[in-house]
Amino acid sequence: MPFQDHFSRLAQNYARSRPLYPSAIYQYLAGIAPGQGLAWDCATGNGQAAVALAEYFEQVAATDASAKQIEQAFPHPRVVYRVEPAETTSLAPGTVDLVTVGTAVHWFDFDGFYAEVQRVSRPGGILAVWTYFFPQIDPDVDALIDHLYWKVLNGYWPERIRYLENKYQTLPFPFAEIEPPPFVMEADWSLKQLLGFIASWSGTQKYQEQTGRQPIEVIMPDLGAAWGPEEQVRHIRWPLYFRIGRLPGMDAG
Repeated sequence: MPFQDHFSRLAQNYARSRPLYPSAIYQYLAGIAPGQGLAWDCATGNGQAAVALAEYFEQVAATDASAKQIEQAFPHPRVVYRVEPAETTSLAPGTVDLVTVGTAVHWFDFDGFYAEVQRVSRPGGILAVWTYFFPQIDPDVDALIDHLYWKVLNGYWPERIRYLENKYQTLPFPFAEIEPPPFVMEADWSLKQLLGFIASWSGTQKYQEQTGRQPIEVIMPDLGAAWGPEEQVRHIRWPLYFRIGRLPGMDAG
């Protein structure tokens, strides 16, 4: 399956507008990996997960099929960025302790990616993929975002967004699974920041391309009223949904 690039054209906005995953994720994953030598952050985007992993691993290989995404990535002395597809990398066989994919695996060629994970992983290595879905702000704001997603943008989403909508529970995942503790991503945002986040959605981009209009305009009067003063900062939560697997091998801890 060819690389489905939904984000390169808005790479700079994507880097500014996506919330940060909690650092506790990486501490947990480092603790269940067979070692802390090499982590591979696949579809790294702006590198937020790769830089966080570098606090726990000697080296992090951060790959993305989009050169424009890599151009926006955060530099770190222990992170090596490479423009490579998920299914074919330059990583050496049997060297990776942990593979991570944050909110991207649903775009991959599953068979090709899982074969690559098996090729590069150490015995007992860990694969962790996760996603989030709707932000949780308050009932009035949440209802408007729900309407925007399901009604206004209906028909503008790529087919594979269904995996995200199902919180990765229908994702093919041929590994022995580990159930993690709950993790929640949180941020304190203004309305402008929330609008930037919505603008980074692939469905928003497609709607704009095909209609020439901004989809947020449909709900903006009601959203402004529900939010309050534009400069007001609201607390936002995104529950995270994981699939974590361990590869076979005697080195598993």
